[in-house]
Amino acid sequence: MSSYLYDARRLAAPPTVKRDTLRIIGTDVTLLEEVRQLAMQDLQFNIEYEPLDFLTCQRSAAMNPGQYDIYEQCFHNLDIVWYWGALQPIDTQRIAAWDKIGDLAKIGGVSKYMSQGYGDAPIKKLYVQPDGVIGQQSMRHISMLPTVHNVDSFGFDRRIFGDEGAEGSSWAWLLDKRAKGRIALVDEPAIGLFDVALAAEASGDLQFADIGNMTVDEIDSLMALLETLRQQGFFCGSWLCASDAEALLHADKVSAQSMWAPSYGNLGPMQDIFVESVPREGYRAWHGGTSLARHLTGTKLGMAYEYLNWWLSGKAGAVMARQGYYMTVQDQVRQYLSADEWGYWYDGQKARTDLTGTNGKTVVRKGQSRAGGSYLERVSRIAVWNTVMDEYNYAARAWKRFISSLNEGQS
Repeated sequence: MSSYLYDARRLAAPPTVKRDTLRIIGTDVTLLEEVRQLAMQDLQFNIEYEPLDFLTCQRSAAMNPGQYDIYEQCFHNLDIVWYWGALQPIDTQRIAAWDKIGDLAKIGGVSKYMSQGYGDAPIKKLYVQPDGVIGQQSMRHISMLPTVHNVDSFGFDRRIFGDEGAEGSSWAWLLDKRAKGRIALVDEPAIGLFDVALAAEASGDLQFADIGNMTVDEIDSLMALLETLRQQGFFCGSWLCASDAEALLHADKVSAQSMWAPSYGNLGPMQDIFVESVPREGYRAWHGGTSLARHLTGTKLGMAYEYLNWWLSGKAGAVMARQGYYMTVQDQVRQYLSADEWGYWYDGQKARTDLTGTNGKTVVRKGQSRAGGSYLERVSRIAVWNTVMDEYNYAARAWKRFISSLNEGQS
């Protein structure tokens, strides 16, 4: 063999091994292009996102597990998907930061002395039990890796309600006659239903034995109240995504409505008029996560675990923070946020400078404080979690009929 040929073979670059593509379904809460690009840059394999609406995502995850590799949604969506055998348990020994995940997910509150709140706290569905069902007894394997979460309330018009005052606002304002004709609701039964239930209970119109697991009679009473208010012209519409809620605001059509954190950074001219409430009854909370499709094995399963571990490494959490969302492993997030960002989003301090969001635009102005205070203050006041109740199917059908009537009346 000639020395030339030998040297050429010795110095040639090794063949490039093309890694497979990781397919992920979820919603636009977490399936953001910025997150996808960051993940691909770090993990060095292709990632495809398929963002879907809430109900379609849950249905697709349950019925078509071969069409995705990772499922990202919320713990309250998990029961149906797990029941259909679409997912496989996650081995916590393959999650590097498992021991750093916060107590809100692992024990149900930021400390063992805090109330879990009613409904689907993630702890109730976190661990895979020996018989394959999901429950709260601590085990090595879990159903969903806890990631992004938040506490939500509603937004209100200061021109109508004034400022909250020392006592704070009340969920009752969401059905208040002062906002008649200018109230909008989120069209998702596991979310919107609890907003109006909190409002009905706060106003004294109804009482629930367990607001996180209503009976058929309680659902009927709630829907009857909503239908009466609809006929009286209380509602101006409903929405499915945050951009729709923001459109109602920018058109100055609402004085009270369900709201999600990113929308408060997109208020535009309404930023001094429409504000986030801190309801004295407590927040409605949600907790997202990632799960593994049942078909994953071998190399593809390894890629999926790489992605799960990457989600807890901090970069994704920083993107989520700039939308107003929290992450379960917070120390990792902190290194990717400025001191001013961390102070505002997590510690509840006044912003010392303007803060930008994921789109590079200012979402927090200098001098603003986060409604509700610090992370610990906010998550210590959870009234109810987004929930799929025992009578969910009944409630979902009733909700759909109500929303259809509401939207027909607006057309």
